[in-house]
Amino acid sequence: MPLRLLLAFLLCGFYLPVCAHKASDSYLTLTVRAGKAVGQWDIALRDLDFALGLDGNDDRLITWQEVRGKQAQIEGYAFSHLQLLAGGGVCQTKPIRFLVDNHTDGAYSVLQFDWVCPAPLTELVVDYSLFFDLDPQHRGLLRLAYDGASHTAVFGPKQSRQSFKLGVEDKGGAFWQYLQEGVWHIWTGYDHILFLLSLLLPAVLYRQSGRWQVVQRFRPVLGEVVKIVTAFTVAHSITLSLATLGVISLPTRWVESAIAASVLLAALNNLYPVVKDKLWLVAFGFGLIHGLGFANVLMDLGLPQNQLLLALLAFNLGVELGQLAIVGGFLPLAFGLKSTPFYRIVVFTVGSVLIALLALVWLLERSLNLSLLN
Repeated sequence: MPLRLLLAFLLCGFYLPVCAHKASDSYLTLTVRAGKAVGQWDIALRDLDFALGLDGNDDRLITWQEVRGKQAQIEGYAFSHLQLLAGGGVCQTKPIRFLVDNHTDGAYSVLQFDWVCPAPLTELVVDYSLFFDLDPQHRGLLRLAYDGASHTAVFGPKQSRQSFKLGVEDKGGAFWQYLQEGVWHIWTGYDHILFLLSLLLPAVLYRQSGRWQVVQRFRPVLGEVVKIVTAFTVAHSITLSLATLGVISLPTRWVESAIAASVLLAALNNLYPVVKDKLWLVAFGFGLIHGLGFANVLMDLGLPQNQLLLALLAFNLGVELGQLAIVGGFLPLAFGLKSTPFYRIVVFTVGSVLIALLALVWLLERSLNLSLLN
């Protein structure tokens, strides 16, 4: 049973990142004023192409002419998956402009519109279902501004309909939402998971006379894991906070490339040990880079300025809880199988090789703007 569980754990670690396409987000901004809602909705062209087939000549390049030619279809598809309700009635959509803009992860269609509602805008209900039938990992990121305050929300298949009382802060709801997103991000952040696993794989082993030996007692293993996880947590918490508060800022492409490089180096260190002990120092150093990656995700989610510290704390706590769940699942299995050839050959050696190869592909894709796995 431990053998099967660890094998399943490894398959989740290696299979999903290779086969899953990049998770998608859309960005919806609503500003309520003068009895109506003014909105802008940014939707990735790659997602619209998957749903509607924007690339008419199949040359893998989506031009403005192709997008413009599908304007009516894009608007009809998008607004059929989004409703705003006030006072029990449905608000009417009035498109204003249709544009294209570039985000850090590619080109986006930009829909600008007005919503005219049948009742005073004191409480709004937003019903969002874009792409959920095609991609259950898709997230709709909402920023709602009213009277100098802002609300943020994340829509997913299980949170597709949400209500907002304008001018009323819901600190408990905001904390729970960002906590969930922190857990979700670490569980779907395959590069963060594989970096952590690369450091944990040798935790049940030690290097002696040029060979890996088995650690017989659990307490030293647990102590090493606690140091690694603590160092990683402290490091990424520092840069996550600094980047979110605007103290430091680096281009997303640099950060994502550096994260891929950290996974590659950690896996190669298992195969050709350079750092043989004090891996917690490695975890701390590269954890600073991973924190910048977490910050990019948190800023994409949208931070309510009136609840900034609360959202930051909740997201970071969610990341830690998700991380502890991964470590808690892996460590007992690794310790139970540490003396078996399966662990030493398949899990440790072959696993490190696979992680290194996957990280190399990520590094090439992110640094050179390539698409090798899709």
